[in-house]
Amino acid sequence: MENEVRVKLVKSYIGSPKKIRATLIGLGLTRMHKTVVRKNTPEIQGMLSKVQHLICVEK
Repeated sequence: MENEVRVKLVKSYIGSPKKIRATLIGLGLTRMHKTVVRKNTPEIQGMLSKVQHLICVEK
């Protein structure tokens, strides 16, 4: 459980560049207020830092 991160989409990605949209879809965040649980890996951390202005991260 400690190697997991809960991520919630709190802002809309409408008007964002295609790379940002693709990153959110790659994380599994397709709708507003959707929460997903992902493993805490360097790849996921890089994706989270790219979209940090649209998400809320919980541990």
